[in-house]
Amino acid sequence: MITVKGMTCGHCVSAVQKEIGSLPGVTEVEVELDTGTVRVTADPPPDAASLRAAVDAAGYEIVG
Repeated sequence: MITVKGMTCGHCVSAVQKEIGSLPGVTEVEVELDTGTVRVTADPPPDAASLRAAVDAAGYEIVG
């Protein structure tokens, strides 16, 4: 689970889901707009650098 800052609407959620969902092995991306929480289901799980790059590509930032 990661936390993404800067999302304010459904379009933001869709952008993050699309970018993370395009990573190899990802089968599901659940985003909770209110908290910025993103839960990724994947096999194998993406590494931290890949997740950060995907979120950056969507125009947002991972907290922590």
